[in-house]
Amino acid sequence: MNICNACRYCEGHCAVFPAMEMRLSFGAGDLAYLANLCHDCRACYQHCQYAPPHEFAVNLPRVLSEVRSLSYEDTAWPRAFGRLYRANGLAVGIITAIVLATFVTGAVVLADPAALWGVNRGVGSFYAVIPHNVMVVLFGAAFGLAMIALGVATVRFWRGMGAGVATSGENIGTGPCVAASARALHDAATLRYLDGGGDGCTYPGEAPSMARRWFHHLTAYGFLLCFAATCVATLYHYGLGIEAPYAVTSVPVVLGILGGIGLIVGPIGLLWLRHVADPVPADPGREGMDAAFIFLLLATSITGLALLALRETAAMGLLLTVHLGIVMGLFVTLPYGKFVHGFLRLAALARYAIEKKRGQAL
Repeated sequence: MNICNACRYCEGHCAVFPAMEMRLSFGAGDLAYLANLCHDCRACYQHCQYAPPHEFAVNLPRVLSEVRSLSYEDTAWPRAFGRLYRANGLAVGIITAIVLATFVTGAVVLADPAALWGVNRGVGSFYAVIPHNVMVVLFGAAFGLAMIALGVATVRFWRGMGAGVATSGENIGTGPCVAASARALHDAATLRYLDGGGDGCTYPGEAPSMARRWFHHLTAYGFLLCFAATCVATLYHYGLGIEAPYAVTSVPVVLGILGGIGLIVGPIGLLWLRHVADPVPADPGREGMDAAFIFLLLATSITGLALLALRETAAMGLLLTVHLGIVMGLFVTLPYGKFVHGFLRLAALARYAIEKKRGQAL
């Protein structure tokens, strides 16, 4: 960090370098902050005159990626679950497999065979396989616990950065102020710092490219559209008294289709970029975590769209069970996988917005 802070050649690439230049020394909280502020665009690696084979062997993207993974482990709630980050790909795979097997076994044992294996059409056909109340309890509890765990992790990260002292109204209590939060949300939503300073990331190779940014947008907004589809479907059920499955032209289904397409194209693009990318700037210990989350999103989308296409056939019951099992696996592992990066990065961006306004480090 001291070499980069002295050189400052890359100060126009992203927010990491201006934030770095506000500091003369780097404690553990500063390093975690800078690591989560980094979007891993890797432009600094390709442009660094001290990168390998120079004797200094500066490889900032890899170092920050390693620190970022440690920050996930340090902020996890409960603390013991932080160990899941050490072999995250394997952990996510095992947990998802167990949850999926439980769902399928439970459906085979408990569900009405006519509903599970037969052709079911019309209102309430999904609930003939798995009752609505069972879905609400299981998924509501899993999602609620995931949000609590992610919230605790974000607060721990914020406090760990040393950014909890209120200063001139720029902080509210121990959290970022409204203006900083708005700035952070804008920068996160637009992936402002995933562009290598404007020309694009030097990813997967040395030539600048916006491909990673586009595929990330498709993935993120695909996920949000699917979440919006679930929210609208909840409104249909409880507010309008309309039960699933819904017409293909209905709002929740249209949102789900658009989100599902994004969650297929985006993850496939990200996986392809990872396959052809230069491995030197990457942290090999994080490869499993990234891949597991991407594959889980991809499986969620593929099974969801397959369920939509085959919901009036005999395959509906098994497809519904498999899809819900994968979604439950996603929910259970949300706070202990790649998904946490969005929350911690948002906190880091909020702190940067405050520091940029102040013109000095917190």
